[in-house]
Amino acid sequence: MTDHPSAVRLLVLPRQVKRILAVVVDIALCVLTTWLALCLRLEQWVVIQGPHGWAMTAAVGLALPLFVRFGLYRAIFRYAGWNAMLGLAQALGWYGLLYGTVFTAIGVSGVPRTVGIIQPLLLAVGVGMSRVVVRYWLGDLYRLALKDSALPRVLIYGAGEAGRQLASALARAREQHLLGFLDDNRHLYHSTIDGHSIYNPADLAELIPRLGVTDLLLAMPSISRQRRSAILNELRHHTVHLRTLPGLADLVAGHVTLSDVREPEIEDLLGREAVPPNGILLNRNIRGKVVLVTGAGGSIGSELCRQIIQCAPEQLLLVDNSEFALYQIHQELQNTLSAACAEGGGPTHDLPRRHPVALIPLLASVQDKARMNEVMSVWRPHTVYHAAAYKHVPLVEHNAAEGVRNNVWGTQVCAQAAAQNGAESFVLISTDKAVRPTNIMGASKRLAEMVLQSLYTLNPAALAQLEGARTGGHSLGARTCFSMVRFGNVLGSSGSVVPLFREQIKKGGPITLTHADITRYFMTIPEAAQLVIQAGAMATGGDVFVLDMGQAIRIYDLACRMVTLSGLSVKDAQNPEGDIEIQITGLRPGEKLYEELLIGDTASPTQHTRIMKAHEECFSWPHLQDKLNALQVAVTANDVPRIKALLQQMVRGYQPAGEVVDWVHLAQGSDAAQAGWEMGLRAGNAFFHD
Repeated sequence: MTDHPSAVRLLVLPRQVKRILAVVVDIALCVLTTWLALCLRLEQWVVIQGPHGWAMTAAVGLALPLFVRFGLYRAIFRYAGWNAMLGLAQALGWYGLLYGTVFTAIGVSGVPRTVGIIQPLLLAVGVGMSRVVVRYWLGDLYRLALKDSALPRVLIYGAGEAGRQLASALARAREQHLLGFLDDNRHLYHSTIDGHSIYNPADLAELIPRLGVTDLLLAMPSISRQRRSAILNELRHHTVHLRTLPGLADLVAGHVTLSDVREPEIEDLLGREAVPPNGILLNRNIRGKVVLVTGAGGSIGSELCRQIIQCAPEQLLLVDNSEFALYQIHQELQNTLSAACAEGGGPTHDLPRRHPVALIPLLASVQDKARMNEVMSVWRPHTVYHAAAYKHVPLVEHNAAEGVRNNVWGTQVCAQAAAQNGAESFVLISTDKAVRPTNIMGASKRLAEMVLQSLYTLNPAALAQLEGARTGGHSLGARTCFSMVRFGNVLGSSGSVVPLFREQIKKGGPITLTHADITRYFMTIPEAAQLVIQAGAMATGGDVFVLDMGQAIRIYDLACRMVTLSGLSVKDAQNPEGDIEIQITGLRPGEKLYEELLIGDTASPTQHTRIMKAHEECFSWPHLQDKLNALQVAVTANDVPRIKALLQQMVRGYQPAGEVVDWVHLAQGSDAAQAGWEMGLRAGNAFFHD
């Protein structure tokens, strides 16, 4: 539109003024075509005088009434279609007939008869061309104006190189209308870049209504995450849709395209800077070794696998009981390795062309003792990362026995199989929900930690005898180093609130939240996986590592920030006309308002600033085994009240919240429950004494 300022001025004129202009143009065409007809007939440039004036007057006097009669001035020229053209043709036809009758058939002294034929033809061309020009010039421009008005109206925050590249990309794509730039550098104010002004961010509240701003694009990829978070906090009070460019490390060769623009990530809102990993710790238990990951298709397990192949193990065993999840991660890792081999190395040149990592996908349940012993006896992994677990609090609460069976005995089965087959290191992925748990999932994960702590108290011979009594094991060398790493929520994992909230906002709401005061710790999946690997490398045996999760985040505040940064407003009592409502649904079974990372009050630092070491009590193995025997009986019988009671005895701080909600237990009658208990007792005895 800025390329046609005169056309824009015409478009905004009142309709009556536009009709007057059309009449004036037609009068001018009548006069001009009459003069041209005389010049063509007399073969010289003539001066209008005497009878020639009658020819011009007759042209105007005949044309205007006919044009009015056939509705030429009622039509909107830029929308003129077939009907309008038909009306124009009829008007010009009648005009030619009348004008030719007067000046050709009858004749007027001083006016050549051929003018009565030439002039109507010239007028037809002139009037027709004027309508065509208006139709395609103003019409297309008007449609462009409508399209432009529907486009997002954008300010780019950042007038540096990235901002200029983004402006060029916007100009090429014509998908958004660039209004100008914002920048913190006061020396740039009142300057322009390619005709676009640079404004002070402090003036944004006034600029939004004046310019009609709908979107802000943050184009400052080199700033720190804390600075990015501070800017987002300042901008979230304005009802504009905010998107950002990723950091420089995520931009290909520093070149900015529209595809790089994305929604603000939750880590941008948290302002948490990831600590660069310690290469020695990352490689200590992986490089050149056989590594096994259980739950390899899950959120944490799959990211562990991605990080592990960057450290060039000899073999990576992928264990999962989900065929689809295992297929997905196996295909992804194969593609990564293929690309790295084609380039002669991975991103850090840790994946050599001639010695690619051997990926071995294995379908298995961690509860299957025979299968896990078979796997570990064949490949004898040096390092095991145990990420397989049932982690969704409400689901485990509704399926209590299976949750305990998988999380506790799955851990024990894998740990004993690892020790039996000479694994050097075994790392359990734990959770902050294991600290003073209110749900079975958290209690089962704490019990899994206790299993590892207790197993480590056994000497190698006793541990070999424990497992070998049932499997016919063999003597061991060094003791397997058992450790566990405890942390909170990871961003983007299955069931995470962030993708859930984003999808709910996209659908127009409402956002569902269980409690207004609920808080959680957050960490990115890549950072969590790197810290797990580094923590495991520092373990000496029986260690409980706790990751520094930063500050706990109030989920209600997080939801509000996500709404406002989407250019929308929260609908509440103070703003009943808002866009997105936040509905409080009530705490789910076993859900806590807040999570903790330490059972006790003390934790010692380690050589990594983000990893602490907890000091927590545990049972000796014989004492714990007696309690596990009783728990196994209750699990087999699906006696959920008994399971909860035993967990309270075993797990310090476990306080069950609410009544039993296990689906199977609720569906069972008292007779079935008693029969199940007796069956469980027999099965439990067989399990421990076979």
